Amino acid sequence: METNRMTIIRNNPQPRLAASVAYGDLLFLSGQTPKSNEDDIVLQIREVLEKIDALLAAAGSDKQHVLSAQIWLKNIERDFAAFNEVWVQWMPEGYSPARAAVQAEMARPEILVEIMLTARQSVKIDRKEKGRNAAFLISSDYLSFGDAFSTRLFSF
Repeated sequence: METNRMTIIRNNPQPRLAASVAYGDLLFLSGQTPKSNEDDIVLQIREVLEKIDALLAAAGSDKQHVLSAQIWLKNIERDFAAFNEVWVQWMPEGYSPARAAVQAEMARPEILVEIMLTARQSVKIDRKEKGRNAAFLISSDYLSFGDAFSTRLFSF
């Protein structure tokens, strides 16, 4: 299957939104909210971050490749410190993205947090050439050909 790096790929598209959208090596996650109705900010944050981990992994990415995060808290005065504590435990040191947090009225009253991310992903392109598989992976600034070798990509 040949994949053009500039193809827009929508993950789990619904009539109003997709769970994520990939374009080139960028991955845009829709706002993720908890399923839990409990009035426990830490529980809700952890649930949302678990959903984000799963979406990132499904797209060939991880939290070390998060570029930006937008965070909405129902009560920023009460919950911001708790959010930061859980976030620091989740995000590997040295990989902090650009980030903004604001207070917002949520779509459902029991939601205490919503997080939307943009991340960089690996883009795998498989090609069939003369009956042989020629797979390569573009990740960050490197181009890898199967297990054979990897080379750095340069921009001029």
